[in-house]
Amino acid sequence: MVMFRDFVQRKARTLGITGKVFNIDDGSVEVIAQGEKERLEKLIEHLHEGPLLAHVVRVEVEWRKPAQSFESFKIIF
Repeated sequence: MVMFRDFVQRKARTLGITGKVFNIDDGSVEVIAQGEKERLEKLIEHLHEGPLLAHVVRVEVEWRKPAQSFESFKIIF
């Protein structure tokens, strides 16, 4: 997706969310995010929209307890 990872990082940082975003071999993008539930729900809304040139087909959400803690929100290359 065009600039999708950058879009996610900007939205997450604006919302005060930590975590990471990275591409999957099948062409999809995975987001692991931590923060207050209301802020995470707002991030999910943004994921459904995506950046201007992106076409979001599906967003799958899985809520679970953190396996690790993040200090910031990073793009993993």
